[in-house]
Amino acid sequence: MTPLELTHLAAGEKSAPVTDWAARIGWLVGLALFIALVYWLMREGWKWRGTLQGDLPELPTSPEAPGEAKLTMSGRYHGSTTAGQWLDRIVAHGLGTRSRVELTLTEAGLDVVRPGATDFFIPAGALREALLGKGIAGKVLSEGGLLVVTWAHGDRLIDSGFRSDHAAEHAEWVDTLNSMINKNLETTDTEGAR
Repeated sequence: MTPLELTHLAAGEKSAPVTDWAARIGWLVGLALFIALVYWLMREGWKWRGTLQGDLPELPTSPEAPGEAKLTMSGRYHGSTTAGQWLDRIVAHGLGTRSRVELTLTEAGLDVVRPGATDFFIPAGALREALLGKGIAGKVLSEGGLLVVTWAHGDRLIDSGFRSDHAAEHAEWVDTLNSMINKNLETTDTEGAR
């Protein structure tokens, strides 16, 4: 064999590269630590937002005898925000927790029952408006896919977003809530004029 043939033969056969397990494990540990840090920062941000909203009063609870149900709905609670600012999520008192929901509208107000989360009650006098929306606090749906109820709590106006298991119910809820709100406003104006 000539030296040229030997060089060609030596250049053609190479062993497979050896996997550097220490480097791979180091990268995986670094990635896991980074993900844990991001998760921890998000959690701390959530807690800090709750601290900043600490001036929000405790949520009202359902009265002993709320009256006969006008409407009921099963669906999802998507969160609450400062009214008109659909990205300013309110997390104090569990209002930021998404959950299943059972809504019941009576003459006394709107009863919000959330399995696994804090239940609350919106008195009829605190209701301000109901409308069909398409998004609230990071949840975007099709046009009219969300029932948004605006209500007063303390010195804040709050938008709460609900989605029925049967979206066709939303229009009836908006009409019934708004007529109830208008009736309460007329009653308040009449009493104030006396």
